Amino acid sequence: MPRRVLFLISSLLSDLSFSRVQCSRLWRSACWQPLREGVAGRGACGHLHGMKIASFAPLKITVVLSLSLGLLAWLSMPISAHKAPDFEVESKRHSPVISPTVPMDLSLFNELVPLDRLGVRESLDRELIVNTYRHSSTILYLKRAARWFPIMEPILKEEGVPSDFKYLAVIESGLSQVVSPAGAAGFWQFMRKTAPEYGLEVTSSVDERYNVALATRAACQYLKEAHEKFGSWVLAAASYNMGQSGVTHALNAQLVDNYWDLHLNAETGRYVYRMLALREVMEQPEHFGFHLGMSDVYAPLEGLDFTVSASIDDLASFSLDHGTTLRELKVLNPWLRKDHLEVRTGHSYTLRIPA
Repeated sequence: MPRRVLFLISSLLSDLSFSRVQCSRLWRSACWQPLREGVAGRGACGHLHGMKIASFAPLKITVVLSLSLGLLAWLSMPISAHKAPDFEVESKRHSPVISPTVPMDLSLFNELVPLDRLGVRESLDRELIVNTYRHSSTILYLKRAARWFPIMEPILKEEGVPSDFKYLAVIESGLSQVVSPAGAAGFWQFMRKTAPEYGLEVTSSVDERYNVALATRAACQYLKEAHEKFGSWVLAAASYNMGQSGVTHALNAQLVDNYWDLHLNAETGRYVYRMLALREVMEQPEHFGFHLGMSDVYAPLEGLDFTVSASIDDLASFSLDHGTTLRELKVLNPWLRKDHLEVRTGHSYTLRIPA
């Protein structure tokens, strides 16, 4: 029973007890006292007057009793309007959670993965579990891959770099134009200082780290350079995270010659395993519970290439003149970092505009 209702009843009962005392006093003063004094006429009048006064107290008692009884009767009735309906509660069950299967044999960049070596299988198992059940991120990778892999794969092939390296861009940026806390930018996460060393222009109005095709070629240059130094694509991939000097120092200090035997920091220690796990998930998504149709993934961005050999003061006006908007122009050309484009003498850029 609600506390406020109990308080109301106790208040009424308190008022009831007070009314009885009051009634008794009124009755004595109105009736018995005049009779004792022997004043007949006055007593008669006083008696009648006292009856009027005293009759009010029993009336009050009756009203209070009626209200109290009515309140109790109301509380005893079912209150369907204020009570939530009772629903049949079915037993709750969690959806099945299945541990991904680690393949018995596996290779990366045509190099055998030693799954029988201490810790290797468990490290891969961890990354398979993380990327299988981190649904929102993995499903976005799958959607974006349909748009960007067709651009990356021909470049990797032309440059003589294994196709599996497209998954390095996935673990670096999630195939998104992000900037790391350290300042690395774009799909392949080049630092501003390092980018020009691999042919990427970075100025106030242009940042080719955001040009997917050019940044992919730049990444290929780095990976081929690292492969030539280490003789292993796996070590080249590890160096993309910790640098070539970092890998060299670790190999010399630990007297080993391969990635799988290195004791590395947590990030680089998981780096190659993450790439390998994502390759497994993204190449056979249905096996890992991801079901996407053609209408679910992101289609490649189509457009017409337009060569620009002179500076453009206002890209918004330029866009309107070519039947598009600044927003669409920036979507197709994310390497445009300002609302204008500075073109050096003798230099040109290729802009893509909607078809």
